[in-house]
Amino acid sequence: MLIRWDFQFRSNWETNPHTGTYTATVRSPTNIPSDPALASYGVLQATELAQHIATLSPTPDVVYSSPFYRCLQTIKPAVEILAEHQGKDIKIRCENGLGEFYGLARFDHPSPATLEVLHTHFDTLNPIYEPVIMPSAKGESIESLHDRIAYCLHHIIKSLDADPDGPRALLICTHAASMIVIGRVLTGRMPGNPEEDDFQCFTCSMSKFTRRGIVKGDENGNPDVEIWDSAVPESVPHVHWRGGKGVQGGWDCEINGDTSFLKNGAERGWDFSIETKTAASEQLAREEEQRLAEEEQRKLAAAPKTERLKRVQDSKRAS
Repeated sequence: MLIRWDFQFRSNWETNPHTGTYTATVRSPTNIPSDPALASYGVLQATELAQHIATLSPTPDVVYSSPFYRCLQTIKPAVEILAEHQGKDIKIRCENGLGEFYGLARFDHPSPATLEVLHTHFDTLNPIYEPVIMPSAKGESIESLHDRIAYCLHHIIKSLDADPDGPRALLICTHAASMIVIGRVLTGRMPGNPEEDDFQCFTCSMSKFTRRGIVKGDENGNPDVEIWDSAVPESVPHVHWRGGKGVQGGWDCEINGDTSFLKNGAERGWDFSIETKTAASEQLAREEEQRLAEEEQRKLAAAPKTERLKRVQDSKRAS
């Protein structure tokens, strides 16, 4: 079962596409501008979500989440209700491989807070869980995002298959882009156009996937998936999931972006066409910056020597 939380009903941030500087008008609990808390309306939706999750069957007994604050804040009420109903302690496994999607950039994108910092805000985190994979700080393409999610889920499901407790239902809280890709790699259905509106994502929406069967050995074409090397984070080992295979035996989507349990229903939908438009705008901004810089260089080269000296001095003062 997947929960999507992102895009709105949280504080916003801005990114300077030229410098990579992230800024926010509202201070983040983790002091990371792109890691905001939920708005009050988001907190209300998280409560509605928790009440709905408590009615599910089978009841989730393992919980994974993106390590960003808004995801952990969203899923915490549900974890507390599940722990109370099951009479046992349930801890959230913070998995960076299920984290936010940042496009390719010349600068480093911000990483989520460390587990040590997050523990000061949440008492429901697994203190010893180690993430399967960490996204590259330089961002990733949409294709690379699919590779990252496929690799992450391949190993998560494999580890749960080997768990002696035999968990029956896995609950994941993540972001819109990651949630869409999770639907694709679980079912094995990759559209020709990644902008296709196949898996629905709204704030606090929920999707459900049911496993087709457990694979053994190389039945799914994955006899030996290589281990990801943190020294080259952008190089993600290949997992065979396309062509309807899906990871670890494949899954069927039973519920797609359900919001019937929310008072105001579906809000703030997202798909990859939004990301494409944003990337195009940023590319235009970079091209305009380059054009202005080249124009300034041409003017400087054509100016008299004394004028060139003055411009260089003015430039140094400005910097």
